[in-house]
Amino acid sequence: MRVAIIYYSATGTNYRLAQTAARAAEAAGAEVRLRKVAELAPPEAIEQNPAWKRHVEATRDVPDARLDDLVWADVIVFSTPTRFGNVPSQLKQFLDTTGPLWAKGALVDKVVTAMTSAQNPHGGQEATLLSLYTTAYHWGAIVVPPGYTDPAVFAAGGNPYGTSATVPEPDTPLPEAVVRAAEHQVRRAIDIARRLKAGR
Repeated sequence: MRVAIIYYSATGTNYRLAQTAARAAEAAGAEVRLRKVAELAPPEAIEQNPAWKRHVEATRDVPDARLDDLVWADVIVFSTPTRFGNVPSQLKQFLDTTGPLWAKGALVDKVVTAMTSAQNPHGGQEATLLSLYTTAYHWGAIVVPPGYTDPAVFAAGGNPYGTSATVPEPDTPLPEAVVRAAEHQVRRAIDIARRLKAGR
């Protein structure tokens, strides 16, 4: 089972979610690619935000996501912050480059699931996940949300569309309940993908 974890993170929260997803996938026996989407913000904007600058420097060695990562994967896990109830422009730009893959049907039946974060519980988290999943529907992918399939979902806030973290400050560690929910979500997506491959 091959799992591509594609994330965007300005100050680190979604990087931590992506790392959690990677560990869960590896523990489930999957081969994993952890990839960040390319940063589009100008250097002067990043320089003015110490947390953003620290994160960019700390993740300099994480490879950028490529379309090949999507083709390679059986399961695609996205992790993204909210931007006015939608995905950031950095991730949107990457998604917009998938047109040639869509035209060839290269993403049909991929299992897709997603996670998100915001500074407050009502910062557009559910809308962001639903917006992202719209792209997956156009691909013909199979969206696998966590739903209410495990107590961990309720403990982390009860978002049935995907794990969502409320992190008020950039360097705040992920709550343990969010970590457990993310792990469950990734295991569920891998399980569904395995069943699909087995024809069950």
